[in-house]
Amino acid sequence: MIAYVNGILENLEEGNAVIDVSGFGVNVNISGSTMDRMPGIGEMVKLYTYTNVKEDAFSLFGFLSRDELNLFKMLITVNGIGPKGGLAVLSVLSPDDLRFAIISGDSASIAKAPGVGKKTAERITLELRDKIKVTEDDLLSPSGAVSGDDLTGEAAMAKDEAVAALVALGYNSSDAVKAVRKVLKENDAQLDAEVLLKLALKEMF
Repeated sequence: MIAYVNGILENLEEGNAVIDVSGFGVNVNISGSTMDRMPGIGEMVKLYTYTNVKEDAFSLFGFLSRDELNLFKMLITVNGIGPKGGLAVLSVLSPDDLRFAIISGDSASIAKAPGVGKKTAERITLELRDKIKVTEDDLLSPSGAVSGDDLTGEAAMAKDEAVAALVALGYNSSDAVKAVRKVLKENDAQLDAEVLLKLALKEMF
């Protein structure tokens, strides 16, 4: 098994990166979101990899963080999701958004991934829900923003009410949480539910 590839980014195109490792060009399959976050050509990059071996092929799938790699490994344990399907899901959902989609049963967001149908998306939420050990509150602070532990009493209620109101208005739960998360990050955590909802609605447009 190849745990990671560390070298110079030689070439980058949709779905693939070529990493120069001590003079050897290594092809690594990557997701769309990984591609968007890659450094410039000629710069150093480290990709954590999963090795997929078939009778007629030896392929590497790379990620910029171990977190993404671990989620990828979870995804491909689901029947109907191969390595390409795992990359497709991680192209449309960040690790935090994927976790929330799974624990909230938001299969519609997962089904937005190319090649992933409704039934397969539902299977992902059912089979992986018990393996995702996070809560909705944990997802409110992916990078040091207001965390669920920081929200108590009226603030926690306001957050829950705002998310519920957005869902009632027809927005899917993942988008609702992202909007509320952004408002909480940029504003006072003590906003009441009505103000929080208004600000979150602006984020939806």
